Amino acid sequence: MKSKNEHPKYAFFQGSIIPISKAKIDIRTSALQYGLAIFEGIRSYYNEEDNYCYVFRMEDHYKRLFKNSNILMIKINYSISELCKITLELLKKEDYKEDCYIRPFAYNSGLKIGPKLTGIEQDIFIYTIPLGKYLETDKPINVCISSWNRLSDNCLPPRAKISGSYVNSAIQKTEALLNGYDEAIVLTNDGQHVSEGSAMNLFMVKDKVLITPPVTDDILEGITRDTVIKIAQNELGIKTIERSIDRTELYTADELFFCGTGAQISPIGTVDKRIIGDGNVGEITKVLQDYYFKLVKNKIQKYSSWCTPVK
Repeated sequence: MKSKNEHPKYAFFQGSIIPISKAKIDIRTSALQYGLAIFEGIRSYYNEEDNYCYVFRMEDHYKRLFKNSNILMIKINYSISELCKITLELLKKEDYKEDCYIRPFAYNSGLKIGPKLTGIEQDIFIYTIPLGKYLETDKPINVCISSWNRLSDNCLPPRAKISGSYVNSAIQKTEALLNGYDEAIVLTNDGQHVSEGSAMNLFMVKDKVLITPPVTDDILEGITRDTVIKIAQNELGIKTIERSIDRTELYTADELFFCGTGAQISPIGTVDKRIIGDGNVGEITKVLQDYYFKLVKNKIQKYSSWCTPVK
């Protein structure tokens, strides 16, 4: 379905909410030149029944932004509560009646030549865009193992959502698309184990148990990943094991799915043209999907604290 709002109208930029057409950076900006920025992706879901948008786990996303900003030594001159308030003000002005995506971006804003982390101006901006599906959720997607490995923690840490590191993701995703696949699964930097998707976490189901790579296998410490683990255990009685996964384990999995703020919960039907399970959306994947999409729209009272209304 085509979005009713093709472009956002506003952005939080240089300390104020302004028309997005006026939110411009200099071409000399350090973050543009060298990728020196940390970003977040947050979703807001529209609940048609009560006519509210709900921002999902907003505080947790901003907590992660602050933790990861330490890696690039970026100082954010706002508190988490202030950023949450700004985000809600921005969404109120946009007045979305659909799902949307929120992009906070903490960056080195100085104009001097040279890649360095200290002695340079820093700032944060936030904008929002309408966003439905990033990946297919209603039917399984076809993926391949990328020939490009994930960056390592001691090189350019994937856990940090560093803007420059997404060149790695772009190469992996583009390779998959050019070869006729929907997405890529990438291996750890040493090529020994499965890491994640190009820009989303991965779960495998075997014998009704969830298995997902540990945070030490070059992955993003995903908030949707954490959500899946919690609802699987607490609501569905499904155990999750965090351990390294070999490539060929994927070929023999009962079910596979990606998860992430953008990806949501996206079932995988084939890997390298090997059919996973019966090739359809897996039973556990479907149960998790159904629960997740109710939860994020504030339809499950127990998790209402994760859903902040825009009002």
